[in-house]
Amino acid sequence: MDHHKGSCHCGQVRFEADVTIERITVCNCSICTKKGFLHHRVQPENFRLISGAGVLATYQFGTMAAKHHFCPHRGVHVFTRPRAAPELYTINVRCLDDFNLSDDRLSFVDFDGRNWDRNAGKLG
Repeated sequence: MDHHKGSCHCGQVRFEADVTIERITVCNCSICTKKGFLHHRVQPENFRLISGAGVLATYQFGTMAAKHHFCPHRGVHVFTRPRAAPELYTINVRCLDDFNLSDDRLSFVDFDGRNWDRNAGKLG
């Protein structure tokens, strides 16, 4: 398991995650597409919000089940409590410090979030 640090653009929201990232989910739903969010699931015991709890903003829509957490100062979406598994976190891999998205060992898996109800069971 690797130790990762991440943050929003201004650094007010910082987090750490102990996780090996080999698979990244690319969702095509209306919000993930517009934000460019790249998902990786993290168990709650492996996620730590280091700073920013007092400034963190949350956006919800549709069923209101998912919680999209972002920095209200610069608008960067750092992590989510996903609708399909609200007990987990999905971190935005783009927010990780010094993470190489070009690493050949990574696999990018498309998820059809536009048709969420039909495809939610395919998330893994």
